[in-house]
Amino acid sequence: MKRDDTLEVVKSLTTLSDSVLPALLARAPLTPEKIDFSWRLAVGPQVHRACTIALTSGTLAVSVPDRAWAREIERSIDVILSRMQRLLGRDAVRRIECRVCT
Repeated sequence: MKRDDTLEVVKSLTTLSDSVLPALLARAPLTPEKIDFSWRLAVGPQVHRACTIALTSGTLAVSVPDRAWAREIERSIDVILSRMQRLLGRDAVRRIECRVCT
């Protein structure tokens, strides 16, 4: 019988994103591209496409197209902040503000 290694592959990818990526990102300067890359990793491609972001003085401003997206971001804001801090450093992103673009 052939062993299914799918779970091991998933564990390996999780280890990569949890330890290797933050270490690599820590060496790079804090650029808009690095922030955008980290945002995509933190929220996934669908949320990434729906939002625009800007980081100023430790505050990540997230602009969304409507209240439904704002609720999604606000509901997950603690998890997103934790992920962004892990990827960019605790001092780089201290808070997240979500606003609806009009």
